Amino acid sequence: MQKSPHIPVLYREVTEAFDVCKEGIIIDCTLGYGGHTSLLLDADANRQLIGIDQDPTAIAFSTQRLEPYGDRVQIRQGRFSAVAKSLLSEYTDQVCGILADIGVSSLQLDVRERGFSYESDTLDMRMDPNALLCASAVVNDYSQSTLEHILREYGEVTNARQVAQTIVQRRPFESAKQLSDAIFHLMPRGKKIHPSTLVMQAIRIEVNDELGELTRLLDAIESGPQKRLRVAIITFHSLEDRIVKQRFMTWAKNCICPDDAMRCTCGNNNAIGKVVTKKPLSAQEDELRSNSRSRSAKLRIFEINR
Repeated sequence: MQKSPHIPVLYREVTEAFDVCKEGIIIDCTLGYGGHTSLLLDADANRQLIGIDQDPTAIAFSTQRLEPYGDRVQIRQGRFSAVAKSLLSEYTDQVCGILADIGVSSLQLDVRERGFSYESDTLDMRMDPNALLCASAVVNDYSQSTLEHILREYGEVTNARQVAQTIVQRRPFESAKQLSDAIFHLMPRGKKIHPSTLVMQAIRIEVNDELGELTRLLDAIESGPQKRLRVAIITFHSLEDRIVKQRFMTWAKNCICPDDAMRCTCGNNNAIGKVVTKKPLSAQEDELRSNSRSRSAKLRIFEINR
């Protein structure tokens, strides 16, 4: 079996999250290089996995890596929100779990040609290489006000206006490294991350519509026909985690009447399940030592029981 170039984060927590899925299908919305998928297949021989990814490089690698599991694995290419929605309808009575690891993979970060790293010689950042929008278009074509909005909303860059103004004044940029060098002096020091990380994060989220994709996945799960379903989502920054936390809280509410309602008129039975993790799970000390990229990972779990 091929060795994965990507170390799956929260491997123990993810495996334990799906202990309730003794048989049936688990959908891995972010297949990547098959790390989580292989762990879940190894944990129970009665399980089947369907992996989704939009990156053809990941699809090719995982197809070969997961070949020993035979017909226990299916792989679908596409955006996970749309494919998962289709699978939930197609396998109504068989899907017992959904996993989503909402983050960029190690290989995407490490391969400079993909343009995700601040050291990259290109300015791309597309998870799907065939997608129309790339980082070059965002950086070189967007207006200053739109860039400012993206940096503030998606990167939580405190001096977003100054950074956006600098980008507009000094563009065009041909590489992520050129962009990083141009704004380096404007970014805060002293953090564990590279000063340009938040700017790159904001651009990447815009290019791949990551928050929209996460929201559409949650919509698909909410409207799905499954009576019982374990949902586990790993996030890497506060924007993603907030979306998941708020949606899980909404799903767990019995009463959905307005806050100013004099009395309950909704029936007080609208919850579709319960929050399993009151606080998000994070990496344990040994994982933090062996995989530094796990330090930002947070896992929230919800049990749908309609």
